[in-house]
Amino acid sequence: MTAPFPGAETPEAPGLTFLAELSVTVGEPIDVGQTPEGHRRVIPITGGTVSGPALNGRVIPGGADYQLLRSATLTELDARYVLETLDGRRIYVHNSALRHGSVDDIARLNRGEAVDAGSIYFRCWPRLAAACPEWDWLNTRLAVGTGERHPDHVVIRIFLLD
Repeated sequence: MTAPFPGAETPEAPGLTFLAELSVTVGEPIDVGQTPEGHRRVIPITGGTVSGPALNGRVIPGGADYQLLRSATLTELDARYVLETLDGRRIYVHNSALRHGSVDDIARLNRGEAVDAGSIYFRCWPRLAAACPEWDWLNTRLAVGTGERHPDHVVIRIFLLD
Protein backbone atom coordinates (compact mmCIF):
# COMPACT_ATOMS: atom_id res chain seq x y z
CA MET A 1 0.00 0.00 0.00
CA THR A 2 1.34 3.44 -0.83
CA ALA A 3 1.41 6.32 1.62
CA PRO A 4 -1.55 8.74 1.42
CA PHE A 5 0.81 11.62 0.68
CA PRO A 6 4.53 11.90 -0.09
CA GLY A 7 6.79 11.33 2.91
CA ALA A 8 4.06 9.88 5.13
CA GLU A 9 4.10 6.36 6.46
CA THR A 10 0.96 4.28 6.37
CA PRO A 11 -0.15 3.51 9.93
CA GLU A 12 -0.61 -0.09 10.97
CA ALA A 13 -4.22 -1.24 10.98
CA PRO A 14 -5.66 -2.62 14.23
CA GLY A 15 -5.78 -6.37 14.55
CA LEU A 16 -8.84 -8.53 14.95
CA THR A 17 -9.51 -11.27 17.50
CA PHE A 18 -12.34 -13.74 16.88
CA LEU A 19 -14.93 -13.59 19.67
CA ALA A 20 -17.81 -15.83 18.58
CA GLU A 21 -20.11 -17.05 15.87
CA LEU A 22 -23.82 -16.45 16.33
CA SER A 23 -26.40 -18.53 14.52
CA VAL A 24 -29.55 -16.44 14.92
CA THR A 25 -32.87 -18.03 13.99
CA VAL A 26 -35.48 -15.71 12.52
CA GLY A 27 -39.19 -15.70 11.90
CA GLU A 28 -41.29 -14.46 9.01
CA PRO A 29 -40.72 -10.80 8.11
CA ILE A 30 -43.30 -8.23 9.16
CA ASP A 31 -43.61 -5.91 6.17
CA VAL A 32 -44.36 -2.32 7.16
CA GLY A 33 -44.12 -1.04 3.59
CA GLN A 34 -42.68 1.98 1.82
CA THR A 35 -41.97 4.91 4.15
CA PRO A 36 -40.29 8.25 3.35
CA GLU A 37 -36.91 6.71 4.39
CA GLY A 38 -37.35 3.51 2.37
CA HIS A 39 -39.08 0.14 2.64
CA ARG A 40 -39.33 -0.99 6.27
CA ARG A 41 -39.43 -4.59 7.52
CA VAL A 42 -39.14 -6.12 10.99
CA ILE A 43 -37.64 -9.60 11.28
CA PRO A 44 -38.41 -11.37 14.60
CA ILE A 45 -35.45 -13.08 16.28
CA THR A 46 -36.64 -16.44 17.61
CA GLY A 47 -33.46 -17.85 19.21
CA GLY A 48 -30.10 -19.26 18.26
CA THR A 49 -26.67 -20.28 19.49
CA VAL A 50 -23.41 -18.55 20.37
CA SER A 51 -20.09 -20.39 20.10
CA GLY A 52 -16.52 -19.21 20.24
CA PRO A 53 -13.26 -19.24 22.16
CA ALA A 54 -14.42 -16.58 24.65
CA LEU A 55 -18.21 -16.47 24.43
CA ASN A 56 -20.70 -19.36 24.38
CA GLY A 57 -24.42 -19.61 25.05
CA ARG A 58 -27.69 -18.90 23.32
CA VAL A 59 -29.67 -16.13 21.68
CA ILE A 60 -32.78 -15.41 23.74
CA PRO A 61 -36.00 -15.24 21.67
CA GLY A 62 -37.68 -11.84 21.56
CA GLY A 63 -35.34 -9.51 19.70
CA ALA A 64 -35.79 -8.19 16.19
CA ASP A 65 -33.95 -6.88 13.17
CA TYR A 66 -35.41 -3.55 12.02
CA GLN A 67 -34.57 -3.36 8.34
CA LEU A 68 -34.57 -0.44 5.95
CA LEU A 69 -34.36 -1.38 2.28
CA ARG A 70 -32.64 1.76 0.99
CA SER A 71 -32.65 0.57 -2.61
CA ALA A 72 -32.98 -2.60 -4.65
CA THR A 73 -29.33 -3.39 -3.82
CA LEU A 74 -28.73 -1.93 -0.32
CA THR A 75 -30.29 -2.84 3.03
CA GLU A 76 -29.53 -1.26 6.42
CA LEU A 77 -29.96 -3.64 9.34
CA ASP A 78 -30.54 -2.64 12.96
CA ALA A 79 -30.82 -5.78 15.13
CA ARG A 80 -31.34 -5.73 18.89
CA TYR A 81 -31.37 -8.86 21.00
CA VAL A 82 -29.98 -10.55 24.12
CA LEU A 83 -27.43 -13.34 24.53
CA GLU A 84 -27.35 -15.63 27.54
CA THR A 85 -23.97 -17.11 28.43
CA LEU A 86 -23.47 -20.66 29.68
CA ASP A 87 -23.25 -19.29 33.24
CA GLY A 88 -26.64 -17.54 32.89
CA ARG A 89 -25.33 -13.98 32.40
CA ARG A 90 -27.02 -11.73 29.86
CA ILE A 91 -25.40 -9.55 27.22
CA TYR A 92 -27.34 -6.96 25.21
CA VAL A 93 -26.44 -6.76 21.51
CA HIS A 94 -27.13 -3.81 19.21
CA ASN A 95 -25.90 -4.84 15.80
CA SER A 96 -25.90 -2.36 12.90
CA ALA A 97 -25.07 -3.68 9.45
CA LEU A 98 -25.02 -3.08 5.72
CA ARG A 99 -26.01 -5.72 3.22
CA HIS A 100 -25.37 -5.13 -0.49
CA GLY A 101 -25.73 -7.28 -3.56
CA SER A 102 -27.15 -7.42 -7.04
CA VAL A 103 -30.81 -6.57 -7.60
CA ASP A 104 -31.59 -10.26 -8.21
CA ASP A 105 -29.68 -11.56 -5.17
CA ILE A 106 -31.20 -9.02 -2.77
CA ALA A 107 -34.69 -9.75 -4.12
CA ARG A 108 -34.10 -13.48 -3.55
CA LEU A 109 -32.91 -12.81 0.05
CA ASN A 110 -35.97 -10.66 0.72
CA ARG A 111 -38.20 -13.52 -0.51
CA GLY A 112 -36.47 -15.89 1.93
CA GLU A 113 -34.55 -17.81 -0.72
CA ALA A 114 -30.98 -19.10 -0.44
CA VAL A 115 -28.26 -16.94 -1.99
CA ASP A 116 -24.53 -17.70 -2.17
CA ALA A 117 -22.98 -15.76 0.74
CA GLY A 118 -19.96 -14.89 -1.41
CA SER A 119 -22.13 -12.75 -3.68
CA ILE A 120 -23.40 -10.54 -0.83
CA TYR A 121 -21.44 -7.86 1.04
CA PHE A 122 -22.70 -8.21 4.63
CA ARG A 123 -20.66 -6.39 7.29
CA CYS A 124 -21.67 -5.29 10.76
CA TRP A 125 -20.54 -3.40 13.83
CA PRO A 126 -22.10 -5.03 16.89
CA ARG A 127 -22.04 -3.28 20.25
CA LEU A 128 -22.17 -5.63 23.24
CA ALA A 129 -23.21 -4.41 26.71
CA ALA A 130 -23.04 -6.40 29.93
CA ALA A 131 -24.13 -5.57 33.48
CA CYS A 132 -22.16 -8.27 35.32
CA PRO A 133 -18.49 -7.97 36.34
CA GLU A 134 -17.46 -11.17 34.49
CA TRP A 135 -18.40 -9.67 31.12
CA ASP A 136 -17.75 -5.99 31.89
CA TRP A 137 -14.73 -6.00 29.55
CA LEU A 138 -17.15 -6.23 26.58
CA ASN A 139 -18.39 -2.73 27.48
CA THR A 140 -14.94 -1.34 26.66
CA ARG A 141 -14.34 -3.02 23.29
CA LEU A 142 -15.33 -2.29 19.72
CA ALA A 143 -16.30 -5.11 17.39
CA VAL A 144 -16.88 -5.71 13.70
CA GLY A 145 -18.26 -8.71 11.95
CA THR A 146 -19.38 -10.53 8.86
CA GLY A 147 -22.81 -11.90 8.15
CA GLU A 148 -24.55 -14.51 6.05
CA ARG A 149 -28.31 -14.58 5.50
CA HIS A 150 -29.87 -18.01 5.11
CA PRO A 151 -33.59 -18.73 4.66
CA ASP A 152 -34.27 -19.41 8.37
CA HIS A 153 -31.24 -18.00 10.17
CA VAL A 154 -28.41 -15.49 10.04
CA VAL A 155 -24.78 -16.33 10.83
CA ILE A 156 -22.79 -13.49 12.41
CA ARG A 157 -19.04 -13.83 13.08
CA ILE A 158 -17.86 -11.23 15.60
CA PHE A 159 -14.28 -9.98 15.85
CA LEU A 160 -12.93 -7.63 18.51
CA LEU A 161 -10.69 -4.77 17.40
CA ASP A 162 -7.33 -5.08 19.15
